[in-house]
Parts: sequence; C-alpha cells; structure tokens
Amino acid sequence: MRVLIAPDKFKGSLTAAEAAAALAEGWREGWPKDKPLEIECLPVADGGEGTAEAIHDALAGRWITLAVHDPIGRIVEGRYALIENTGVERLAVLEMSSASGFSLVRGNDRDLLRSNTYGTGELLAHALRKSGAERVIVGIGGSATNDGGIGLAAALGFRFLDADRHSLEPIPQHLPELAIIEFPSDGFPPVTIDVACDVKNPLLGPRGATRVYGPQKGLRDEAQAVQLELGLTRLADVAARTFGKDHRDTPGAGAAGGLGFGLMTFCGAALLPGFDLVADQLALEEAVARADLVLTGEGSLDGQTLEGKAPAGVASMARRLGRPVIAFGGRVQEAARVGLHDCFDAIVALSDVERDLTQEQRIARAPELLFRHAAHLARRIGTEPW
Repeated sequence: MRVLIAPDKFKGSLTAAEAAAALAEGWREGWPKDKPLEIECLPVADGGEGTAEAIHDALAGRWITLAVHDPIGRIVEGRYALIENTGVERLAVLEMSSASGFSLVRGNDRDLLRSNTYGTGELLAHALRKSGAERVIVGIGGSATNDGGIGLAAALGFRFLDADRHSLEPIPQHLPELAIIEFPSDGFPPVTIDVACDVKNPLLGPRGATRVYGPQKGLRDEAQAVQLELGLTRLADVAARTFGKDHRDTPGAGAAGGLGFGLMTFCGAALLPGFDLVADQLALEEAVARADLVLTGEGSLDGQTLEGKAPAGVASMARRLGRPVIAFGGRVQEAARVGLHDCFDAIVALSDVERDLTQEQRIARAPELLFRHAAHLARRIGTEPW
C-alpha cells in the first residue's frame, strides 16, 4: 500500500506539515505489520497562509528573514522562502500575511484608512533586487489592508504625488488627493511575478475590495466605505493614465484589499489559481500517480473547500488519476455535506467522531485525534475490503 498524505493546514490548530505528520504516524500505527506500507507526506496549500512553508519544505528551500513594517508601520520580522536547487529557476515565495496580515493587528489598531502593504513591498523588493530570484510567487491571503497595493508600490520605489507635486504618504486616507504616480529611479529586474489568487472580485463596486472584504477587516461605517471606494477609484483613474492599462475590472483585482490590482498594475504580475501554482511546484500530480490511496483535509470542510481550496484540488487530481481519496477535517459544514461527499470517497470529521468533545477540546487535541482516527481507518482498510 502506497499512501500519499497531502493535507492543508488545520487553521488555529495545526500547520499542514503537523497535520500530515499526525496522520502518517496514525496510519503506520494502525496498518497491519505483516503488510508492506509506503507513506509519502506532501503538505499542500492553495496560495493563502502556509503556501511559502509548503513549497519551502517540499523543495528544501531556505528562509530569508528581514525586518519589515506591519500594516500600521511597526517593525516585525517577515520572511520569504528562496528555492535555489531545483535546476530550473531560482524561485522566491512570499506571503503578504507575513508582513501585512490580519493577524498582525488587533482591536483599535485595525484602521483601513491608515493601514498599508508597505511591508509586503519590502519583502518583494528584497526578493527582486537581492535574492537573484528569476521568478516570484506571491500568496495574498489573509490581508489586513485595503490600499490597492500603494504601500507595496511605495516600497518598490514608486512615488505618489498630489496636484502640487507634494509627496503623499502611501495610505488609503490620501488616495483621493492622488494626481501623479512617479516610477522608481532604479527600476527592478525583469523577474516573473505570479500571484496566487482564487477570488474573482473586481477592485470597485458592490463586489469589490471594500464592500466585500472590508467588513471582515474592521470597516467602521458607511462613511469610511465611501472614502475608501473614492480613493481606490482615484488610484485606478491615475494608474490607467500612467500605465496605459486599466486593471480595475480584471477578475481578482479586488483580492487582498486591491493588492491584486496593485501587483498587476505596478509589477506586471499574473493572477493565477493558488492551488495550481502550489501543485505545480510540489509535482503533486506525480505524487498522486505513485499512490494507491490519498489522504487530504483541512480544519473546516465547507462550501469554501468546494470552491477551489487545496483538499478539493487534491481530490480532483486523485479522481482524474483513478485514486481513492479520503478527507480528514475538524468539522463538516452541514450545508455542504452532500457536495463534500461527492468530492471525496470518504470523510472523517472530528466533529462527527468525537461528539463528546467541545470544539475547543477538539482543536486543542487535534494531533492526538488525527492520529487515533487515522490508525482506526488504516486498521480497518488493512484488514477488510474497502
């Protein structure tokens, strides 16, 4: 039996690598000792948090760590993965959540009019100018910002000026005054930049960055929403004149508070499905083809899982190659249960098999519980027809 274990993170509980390790240990424990067993662990991600770690671990990369600014200007430690030994291309992988993530600001510090992506730009600038990377992958999940990418652009050397050519601080509060965008004096190398992005929202309007994602990030009231929308509209207008291209309606422009728009506009980046980007780097399809059985999963198996999250991507690949796939999860959303059972051959949800425990207890004991139920399933599959 050749088993591939390829889960995503169990958010708030386990990294993808920790989840894979617990499942692997449990499977080895339960599998009959007289039957051959090979296990391959390949933790996955879909472009959000954990993307850099998944690629770093799979390709034996190294971490580049540097001091950067968080969304409100405080110094934090950011990092990106540098992959140098593939024999194909020198690759840098960074996540905007490392420098501009929602988890970095709390309570009254969440102010969308003053928060920006400058720290993500510092990571990208280092990757472009210092690492020698020929390609950069940027994961843009988990943002705390709504700045259209002006903070990132400022860190790359772009300047934002008003009509009197006074420099503007690159925060959303000042975008309505924007009249001129000046290019960096030193430019940056012609590096391919791919953005892991699974949302299709435009920059503006009822489906745009502010209206859809602002409330999740601390949007205070309608007046603030109007001001943010006005600023992003001004940015789109000035950028269209400056660059001769208008990305405001491009699907994904509204991702991460408009960072999708910013990366396309200022960096010429391409927005690509996150899972596909990660799967390609991990050679996941080849790993699935080697397996007799695939285990995947994440913390919550729900409607979002079915909309392109990593476990569904793993399942789709497994089905295409004729491999059975089992999903482990912390919980299953009832409204999505039918669709999930169509996606996976079997589901093991801790909320179903550990009903006597509270959700908090299941989260705290996740490694033990995944170990136990992986062992139980391995024992059953190893001794009974399945």
